[in-house]
Amino acid sequence: MVDLATSTEYDTNNLWKLRYSGYSRSAVKAEKLSSGLRINKASDDASGLAIADKLRTQKNSIQQSVSNANSAVAMIQIADKAMGEQSNILDIVKTKLIQAATATTSNEGRQAVAKDINKLLTQLDNIASQTNYNGMSLLQKADTDTTATVALQFQVGEKSTNTISTTGTVQSNTTGLAQSSPTDTLADLKTDTTGTGIGLTSSNSKTYLTVVDLALSDLNSFRSNFGSTQNQVEAATRNMMTQVTNIAAAESVIRDVDYASESANFSKYTVIASASTYAESQANSRPNDVLKLLN
Repeated sequence: MVDLATSTEYDTNNLWKLRYSGYSRSAVKAEKLSSGLRINKASDDASGLAIADKLRTQKNSIQQSVSNANSAVAMIQIADKAMGEQSNILDIVKTKLIQAATATTSNEGRQAVAKDINKLLTQLDNIASQTNYNGMSLLQKADTDTTATVALQFQVGEKSTNTISTTGTVQSNTTGLAQSSPTDTLADLKTDTTGTGIGLTSSNSKTYLTVVDLALSDLNSFRSNFGSTQNQVEAATRNMMTQVTNIAAAESVIRDVDYASESANFSKYTVIASASTYAESQANSRPNDVLKLLN
């Protein structure tokens, strides 16, 4: 003879387990759907969480490197535009030296030219002392220090070795430009045009033409160095942006929820829980139904 109480208790326990499983699983699915994440805690997918977190760290590191690279380009462009203005100044200085070198220019005319040249070279030095990025002097060591800068190094990657550096130093002022001149220098030209120096003559004007050419050559070398560095940084930036996109996609595959799949599972476990609750209530009512029949 079947023990009705035992059978009912067995069925009820099984239905309770099924109901609990349905509700707990539907709660997990609801959490994933509401957060938009497939992995909300380590127990959801321990290995997946570790991989996703590593990818996120890598992505964040590269994003910061992209920001570094953009700042580097901005810094380089500031320096290049400043040196471009210095180049324009030297072009004018050369034109005035040609004017002073010819025999048709009087001594009074040369004095006027000398004043113009002195003002131009003073402005060239002003540009060198004032050009900076975030307080860092770019064309000389410091605003009051006319010696050469140190080479710039930019961090453009997640590893310590992912750096791009400028080649050599910069000293884009009358002290540093045309240092290779065997005789007079740009600093000498500035001194000679102050009014206390020997002034401009037809002879030394011709000598200073060579000095200005050397200064322009040095300036072009500095600008070329910055330009090639900028090209290198921009190429690295494009590569890093591609990496960020791909890494973000890989992280999303692991971490983010599949709404279609999880919605279907949520509905499935909700139905199971509801059906189990109904079946459990029916199972609990069976003994009462039997007693009614016996009475």
